[in-house]
Amino acid sequence: MSPSRSAAWRFALLFALQFAAIGVMLPFLPAVLAGHGLAPAEVAAVLAAGSAVRLLAAPLIGRAADALGDARAVLVAAALLAGATAAGFGLAQAFLALLLVSLAHSLAMAPVIPLTDALCLGASRRLGFDYGRVRAAGSVAFILAAVAAGQLAAAAGMASVVWLFVLCLFATGLAALALPAAPPPPRGGGGFRAPFAEPGFRWLLPLSALIQGSHALYYGFATIHWQAAGLSLAVIGLLWAEGVVAEVALFLWGKRLADRLGAPGLAALAAAAGVLRWAVTAETTWLPALAAVQLLHAATFGAQHLAAMRVLARQPPARAATAQTLHASLGVGLASGLLMLAAGPLYAAFGGAAFWAMAALCALALPLAAGLRRALPAG
Repeated sequence: MSPSRSAAWRFALLFALQFAAIGVMLPFLPAVLAGHGLAPAEVAAVLAAGSAVRLLAAPLIGRAADALGDARAVLVAAALLAGATAAGFGLAQAFLALLLVSLAHSLAMAPVIPLTDALCLGASRRLGFDYGRVRAAGSVAFILAAVAAGQLAAAAGMASVVWLFVLCLFATGLAALALPAAPPPPRGGGGFRAPFAEPGFRWLLPLSALIQGSHALYYGFATIHWQAAGLSLAVIGLLWAEGVVAEVALFLWGKRLADRLGAPGLAALAAAAGVLRWAVTAETTWLPALAAVQLLHAATFGAQHLAAMRVLARQPPARAATAQTLHASLGVGLASGLLMLAAGPLYAAFGGAAFWAMAALCALALPLAAGLRRALPAG
């Protein structure tokens, strides 16, 4: 097997394992916490504290990885520590203990995906494989793992999901250990301010905040909204799956389109698709219309993700981890968290019409995509 193909398969396995871990636990962690006797407010506090730690920890650990000059070693340590701390969700019982587990686990988990992206982008530049095709393994694994975890929880109880989560994270650490060696980048990278010296990075952060953040109402309330409109849970599950399948298709077969559009064109496509997708979602719950616009998840999420990776790939290797983790926290995580907080009052006040606010966010992103084009004339 050629070095390029071998590296691509190793990164695909790494993405598959870490997104399998997320697919296992993301849908079920609230139920796990409730199963330990936590009240709804305590569950929310544990989840919110973990989110806050991830926002702060990811850039700090990314900066440390650049300073050390060995992002792979930091990734291995973070994944293994994330697995060890995840066991606490199965062992701890009281609110305070589970809160401490969540803080420790979130600290370890925060850099795992951004560091993987940084390493994979670097390897794809050196060896010539397609990042999008490799990243598709993560999306496929997420779907399969979520289904498997649901079956496991039904058969063996909710606590069993925790141990599958732990297993996936330990396997992630081992897969990271097996990544191909890379030439050590220069240490340092210039600190947190250095990525902002790249004009494209400065345009990317608000673009990702608006476009990826526009999914907050969808993630939080689409199922509730569609169920209230009379759609069955089975149909709703198929709608969600359709969106992820469309995303996978873009990652697998969208390289020619991505090369043609470049990062600015991908961002403009994501923003325009977001305006259409959320406008239709705001106005109707007619199943054929929803099925049609769910295909746009490939653009609203997938195209913007690929645009971000193309911009971040311009960063020098010495600050790749810092740039990735800053984008994950400031460009995606912070905006998504704040918009998720706003989504509740918006939906309570306006119902499905609240999706017009998400469409407006994407409309605001359109001129920023033009600004990114000016900053990156080569695309």
